[in-house]
Amino acid sequence: MKHDKPATVDPLDGIAETIDRAVSAMVAATTNGLSPATMALAASDWALHLAGSPGKQMHLVAKMMRKYLRLSDYAIRSFQDTTATPAIEPLPQDRRFSDAGWQQPPFNLIAQSFLLSQQWWHAATTGVGGVTKHHEDMVSFAARQILDVFAPTNFIATNPVLQQKIVETGGRCLADGFQHLIEDMQRIMRAEAPVGTENYRVGETVATAKGKVVLRNRLMELIQYEPTTGTVRPEPMLIVPAWIMKYYILDLSPQNSLVRWLTDQGYTVFMISWHNPGSEDRDVDLDDYRHEGPMAALDAITAITGRERVHTAGYCLGGTLLAIAAAAMARDGDERLASITLLAAQTEFSEPGELGLFIDEGQLTLLENMMWSKGYLDSSQMGGAFQILRSNDLVWSHVLQTYLMGERDAMIDLMAWNADGTRMPYAMHSQYLRRLFLNDDLAEGRFKVADRTISLASIDAPLFAVATERDHVAPWRSVHKIHLLTGSEITFVLTSGGHNAGIVSEPGHRGRRYQVLTREAHGRSYGADEWQAQAPSKEGSWWSEWGAWLDARSGDAEAPPGLGAPEKGYPPLMDAPGLYVREK
Repeated sequence: MKHDKPATVDPLDGIAETIDRAVSAMVAATTNGLSPATMALAASDWALHLAGSPGKQMHLVAKMMRKYLRLSDYAIRSFQDTTATPAIEPLPQDRRFSDAGWQQPPFNLIAQSFLLSQQWWHAATTGVGGVTKHHEDMVSFAARQILDVFAPTNFIATNPVLQQKIVETGGRCLADGFQHLIEDMQRIMRAEAPVGTENYRVGETVATAKGKVVLRNRLMELIQYEPTTGTVRPEPMLIVPAWIMKYYILDLSPQNSLVRWLTDQGYTVFMISWHNPGSEDRDVDLDDYRHEGPMAALDAITAITGRERVHTAGYCLGGTLLAIAAAAMARDGDERLASITLLAAQTEFSEPGELGLFIDEGQLTLLENMMWSKGYLDSSQMGGAFQILRSNDLVWSHVLQTYLMGERDAMIDLMAWNADGTRMPYAMHSQYLRRLFLNDDLAEGRFKVADRTISLASIDAPLFAVATERDHVAPWRSVHKIHLLTGSEITFVLTSGGHNAGIVSEPGHRGRRYQVLTREAHGRSYGADEWQAQAPSKEGSWWSEWGAWLDARSGDAEAPPGLGAPEKGYPPLMDAPGLYVREK
């Protein structure tokens, strides 16, 4: 009788893997998490296909000649009339050349030459036959980054606004800018927060809504806020923020605190405050966050309030987690959700916007090895990726204003919060990027909770979804795809602003506007562009729209519940904002 030989284990396997991971982590540390191999593949894909496309080359040469002719024509016309129509206008979001100084020679020609070159490089890096869409996007993005580095606004010799500032201040602006640079570099080396953040202290000037921590586990604290009205709606509100950020973006200063606004509307508000993970939390995964986050919170809330139905709201990654939890609850017959609100939260990831530039097998392998060495992804690395996506606004305009013109922006509450970063555990972040971003398992019906598949189609609670017009983290067209995944009633709001400022949009905030349209349960869905054409526009804050929506789905007001429930195992542990929000 033959017996199979036991599989032999090569003793070098583990050593080889460790060496590869360590080398990969070192590469990631020097490239800020960008994969050189992926970039090389994208560049070679573009270059080889362009080299084999003589028609495209001819077209680009012709474009270059036409742009030189346009620039020459403008040079002649502007010499006679400085208000002559330019050869090219900047994109609407590009404000670098808006100052009148850029209309004067020779700076008008410098600006026009740059804009025409920028347009030509866009044509050169797109529309090359045979190049994959992902590689095309990467090459086009890289070209924009290089052009932004060499923009004429970044140099004294080519920036008239900066030259005028130097003349007006007698060069003092450059001395001030150098002092700002030294101060910022010292703070970075000492791992200190940016200048001005010391004026925004958690629990004193931000995150000041009064309440109690009523539950603490290894991943979160649950805060119950004190009522500010004599009576409250019977359905409490649970807010699930992202753990890529600290919760108090929703409780900033008193005048723009969503928590205070909700309690003033007569709701009993509970907030999850996430633990800031360290190396010891490397194996915490996405299901741990679900189980010890919203599910543990719901158990506590129903016990404390005595109510079986709870309104829920999730922001960014917290909204994605809430959607996963809601689908698992629907699958298991758990009917505790009175409503679901998703704030700038994606549930479908096939079109994640420019964040998708950093999502492919090579990038994720490098990122995973970087996290493997530490056990987490640091906030500075995530922040760097977001800054690259908006380098004009977040990098070069900052360099120009702060270090060359010597003008430091005054710190505000939202900026101070943004500097108070968190970390992401290795196991969880790897799952999030692979299962959701790379494979889109949640939308495509492959995502499992407790070894059983979940489907967003099983959710029947009413949905209120908010997207923002200028969101570079969760693009609104991606957020809108929730319409394709569930037959629930969906009220969809598209508001002005970006990922953070569009959500922190209190009533009375100047310049706010939004569009809103409700799709009845199992009703007709519109595509994103058709929705935008159909949805009526309104002036003001979307918070008021949400408040009316919640009121229509809530019971009659009654006496508020107590803070915590010691007899049920949920004693008040300490005053809000608690311990976890202070973790660095």
